[in-house]
Amino acid sequence: MSGNTLLPPLKPLPMKDRISMIFVRYGQIDVLDGAFVLIDKNGVRKHIPVGSVACIMLEPGTRISHAAVNLAATVGTLLVWVGESGVRLYSSGQPGGARADRLLYQARLALDDELRLKVVRKMYEVRFGEPAPSRRSVEQLRGIEGARVRGTYKLLAQQYKVNWQSRNYDRNKWDAADIPNRCLSAATACLYGITEAAVLAAGYAPAVGFIHTGKPLSFVYDIADLYKFETVVPLAFRIAAKSPTEPEREVRLACRDLFRSDRLLGRIIPLIEEVLSAGGISPPEAPPESVPPAIPNPESSGDAGHRSR
Repeated sequence: MSGNTLLPPLKPLPMKDRISMIFVRYGQIDVLDGAFVLIDKNGVRKHIPVGSVACIMLEPGTRISHAAVNLAATVGTLLVWVGESGVRLYSSGQPGGARADRLLYQARLALDDELRLKVVRKMYEVRFGEPAPSRRSVEQLRGIEGARVRGTYKLLAQQYKVNWQSRNYDRNKWDAADIPNRCLSAATACLYGITEAAVLAAGYAPAVGFIHTGKPLSFVYDIADLYKFETVVPLAFRIAAKSPTEPEREVRLACRDLFRSDRLLGRIIPLIEEVLSAGGISPPEAPPESVPPAIPNPESSGDAGHRSR
């Protein structure tokens, strides 16, 4: 057999089949012998199965090579540059979002007041398990939602016997925040990471939100809020009740296990489609005068938003 046999092209795994996320710090990420590896200060390599991870959180002290970024993009793994403990988001890679029809569909829903209200009402229904009050605007529904969220925090604090004041902390004085707020922040950072990866994999824009607006991750917050209080928020209060010495680490490990046991990655994209379909319109067809690609894109085993090579 010839020694020049070509390797098959890389194909991204669907989001539903991936593990949720990993955090990396104090090391150099590179591609060695075709593998995505983390190299520590002693030169010890640790292999990271990049194609089977939804997102990789890069904390301070991490360096990453061009080859590693290229490989992550090829297999559709989101890279997120975060601050210590994940409380700041500096930047993120864009391995998805390769569907103009999905982006236009999302934008039309967000820009039309009537369609946007339909989507917001569906989000309310999914989140609280009951239809949204009739004849309410988006602003009024947002106010009702905020009151219910504050009440839920209080109920969970009572349930887990946690001393709860309010959802409030200063990112510049992170260590001064109380443990419940630190646990909640760490938990939601994990949730937002995998949600952004799913939004991009589905071919949508993280910034085009319906309830949240004006933020780079507005749509990510919209979608994450739909299942936040059934997943990471109770988990954060449960861990806070134990007054751990390393709350962020415990929360991350617990989130990883929760996302796997609840098969959360398999639920996010269908949930996105469900809430957007409430608008009652379909993704737009390409204009008849548009020019198709001269070289057709190869079929991919990944999600709709993953770029093919």
